[in-house]
Amino acid sequence: MRFWQALSHTEPEQIVEVARIAEAVGFHGVVASDHLFYPEKMASAYPYSEDGKPGFAKDTPWLEPGALLAAIGGATRTLWLSHAVMILPLRHPLEVAKSLATVSRIAGGRVALGAGVGWMKEEFDQLGRDFHTRGRRTDEMIEVMRKLWASGGPVEHHGRFFDFDPIWMHPTPAEPIPIWIGGQSEPALRRAARLGDGWIASGCDVSEVEDWTRRLDALRREAGRSREPFSVLVPLASLPTVEDARRCADLGVDAVLWPLAFQLGKPSSSIDDKRRALEDFADRVIARVG
Repeated sequence: MRFWQALSHTEPEQIVEVARIAEAVGFHGVVASDHLFYPEKMASAYPYSEDGKPGFAKDTPWLEPGALLAAIGGATRTLWLSHAVMILPLRHPLEVAKSLATVSRIAGGRVALGAGVGWMKEEFDQLGRDFHTRGRRTDEMIEVMRKLWASGGPVEHHGRFFDFDPIWMHPTPAEPIPIWIGGQSEPALRRAARLGDGWIASGCDVSEVEDWTRRLDALRREAGRSREPFSVLVPLASLPTVEDARRCADLGVDAVLWPLAFQLGKPSSSIDDKRRALEDFADRVIARVG
């Protein structure tokens, strides 16, 4: 079992140092979240809460994930980096391929792409992206990026949403970049089974994990991919215990993810507060789970 730390909503001036501390105490990786803005008036419903309201405020800081992961990659030596998740269809696949290849080179290959299709229509409207085709664009983007990462060129693509003649893109990633699909909708699970190297849940209870992993196993068999490597990362909705981690491991989960704010219980804190919390979790859980 591996443990990842969610850096979402960490104070921007502290975030690289928090990642260094997480690496030092035994975390395997960190994730960065993604939103471009928060609209003053929002009609979109957040899919992971009962009332449709997101659990963050209008002034919550959202750092650009490519720049953030590159900064952390240059400041660490073993820590893995991912998004949880990047809103992939807001971008063009050439932009994402370049950004992730750059992070991979800076971090020596320690990067994965956590990809979701998004839920906030207002972001798509502002960028002129079609909200209703975002799933199909995501599928095609994955195809494009993998072709670019595999060789650097010449690569051409003539699809429904993206079309370009032969190009070269260098550098290529230092190591293959896993693509972990985020989301708990049926389309997201099917996308993970068909196209993903893994799956990232949203916050859930340990009691829900068995149903998700059983469904993923069935979909991967249906897609003829049950023998291929596949990672499952689960963000738990509460601070995980040793028993939680062991139960998740028994269900085929590779990594447990949790945000530091769960342990601190407050929106802002000092570096010393965060260091003590990370060290405490490492002593109580990481060291005992192994």
